[in-house]
Amino acid sequence: MRPVIQTSSVVFRRSFSISSSRPVASPDPVTSLQHTARARISAIDARLGKPGLKGSSTPLSPAASLSATEIGILRDIHQPQPLVDTFRRTHDYLRISLTEKCNLRCFYCMPKEGIELSPRSEILSDDEIIRLGSLFVRNGVKKIRLTGGEPTLRKGIVELIDKGRLSQLHSLGLQSIGITSNGLAMHRKLPQMIENGLTHLNLSLDTLSPQRFEQITRRKGYDAVLKTLNVALSSPDLRSVKLNTVIMKGVNDDEVLDFVEMARDVALIVRFIEFMPFSGNDWEKYKLVPSSELLARIAQRYPSMEKTKDELNDTARSYTIPGFKGSFGFISSMSDHFCGTCNRLRITADGKIKVCLFDGAEISLRDQMRGGASDQQLMNIIGYAVGNKKEKHDAMEDIDAVVNRPMILIGGLGARGWRRNQITQGVMRSRSRYLRQHAPLFRSYDLGETHRSARMLFTTASSRADEDHVGPPAEKLTHIDASGHPAMVNVSHKAVTHRSATATGRIYLTANSFHLVCPNSDKNTHTSPSSSTSTSATSLQEPTTEKTLGKGPVLPTAQLAAILAAKQTSNLIPLCHSGMPLTHISVTFTPEPETFSVKCVVTVECDGKTGVEMEALVAVNGALLCVWDMIKAIAGREMRIADVCVMRKSGGKSGDWVREV
Repeated sequence: MRPVIQTSSVVFRRSFSISSSRPVASPDPVTSLQHTARARISAIDARLGKPGLKGSSTPLSPAASLSATEIGILRDIHQPQPLVDTFRRTHDYLRISLTEKCNLRCFYCMPKEGIELSPRSEILSDDEIIRLGSLFVRNGVKKIRLTGGEPTLRKGIVELIDKGRLSQLHSLGLQSIGITSNGLAMHRKLPQMIENGLTHLNLSLDTLSPQRFEQITRRKGYDAVLKTLNVALSSPDLRSVKLNTVIMKGVNDDEVLDFVEMARDVALIVRFIEFMPFSGNDWEKYKLVPSSELLARIAQRYPSMEKTKDELNDTARSYTIPGFKGSFGFISSMSDHFCGTCNRLRITADGKIKVCLFDGAEISLRDQMRGGASDQQLMNIIGYAVGNKKEKHDAMEDIDAVVNRPMILIGGLGARGWRRNQITQGVMRSRSRYLRQHAPLFRSYDLGETHRSARMLFTTASSRADEDHVGPPAEKLTHIDASGHPAMVNVSHKAVTHRSATATGRIYLTANSFHLVCPNSDKNTHTSPSSSTSTSATSLQEPTTEKTLGKGPVLPTAQLAAILAAKQTSNLIPLCHSGMPLTHISVTFTPEPETFSVKCVVTVECDGKTGVEMEALVAVNGALLCVWDMIKAIAGREMRIADVCVMRKSGGKSGDWVREV
């Protein structure tokens, strides 16, 4: 791809004319380059007596002549380059997950409820890993890194790296084999792995405190990790040893300088990684410590530190300190992304290709291999996936951690419970984002039927929950039709019955704002006029500051907001049925002085053909948002809305139920 970029000026300098009666808008550089290349290839074919390139009839200026060098360059342009995306990034780094299993339970990586592992039959076999590895290496991959889960838990990993397996790919152009590990079960295996061809090791360690290690990982093992680190640092055949440390505010950000000191006497590369959002890890922006802040801290201690020259595709911004044998750096995926030079692709443990760590889109290469696909068909699909890689991932607040896998499963899908929980959010976004996305611009070859098939294979991690289901009937989305498009449920055949639903939620306030909203908080509840009991409305209408007086009584206003919100549900939620005959709405507020919170309970009733759970949920949110709006000037930064859920439901085909608290 590089010659194309470097010689594009040569292509454009040659004079040529376009015959067209329509005004031509200024094309973007990629489109211009592609158009020029097609025109010149057609001219070459015409000189050789061959039919022109399909889709290009643009004539060249009669004065134009082509050198042998240009002919070679233009022929290269026309060749398929499946590992080059539409933004001309060449992908020569492949990360292969070997397993979903892990012997730690780091809270930023694995959901607290755990994951359900995929059946062994769904995990790539050694032969499938070697086939994919060789396929990528033959198409330009120079570096392979083995990941997980915890890769050392895969049976036969030492042999997988041996000369007869992955190491044989050096003859095809592979330059390095790395592994990322927590080090817990590695110190005994590491010497043999190095002898078999392992060249790079990344160890994960987030604290230098044994007690804090157990808090973060929910397991023991600190000493074992240090033992692996010592073995690695004493192994001269390892080209690099890196220590990956995820920094989280209030958890381990006080240890940054201690980690830097580790690089004083040994050739260790310490890398501080920003806390990243993945499904199930409760990511919040306030937990993120930007790399710039860490750098400022380090600079105060080591003012003589120096910035090192980074390679083109380095993920880390690296620094050295005079007198130190090692170095340190920052992987700033959130605050200062490096998407423009990204050269990484990922294969999950169950054989799906991911072109971006923060994108839920995936294509199963495992299914294609087991279905008999040829190497060329696989590369066509891989090329399509790479061609759909976005220019950059979303901003940190917009990354869809719901649709994407948990971090532990970036190395494998298998958490079937997680998939089912996330499928509602995943299908609609993935379909609209990928299946309707325009075709790659910088593609000069036709994938034909494989291209069209690849579009149907492009899914998110959560959009195929029913595949290979064994046992009871798989759960189905009622608001998605057979083609994957959103659809309103048909209730015309249902009988009219009495239905009700109760939802609840809380808003957490500051102490000051709580007493302003609920000055007589010793009284238990404040209810809507339709309810049988109520606290003195007068006490709630006498706020003690001008800021609350400016907008009126808080809870009575929030009651009205809840009622109005319930009535407007179908205007807010696109697939809800309109015109619901609501017969009763009860709104109750309960002050909770112990937590400075106010609990809202809404019960909605109707006589209709469908339930009113959504009306109850929207009403609760409307009430709590109204409270937020009315006192945001006092407590806007500290307030929090939480615990919104349906507590009970009655009527309808699914019957009555009550949530257990």
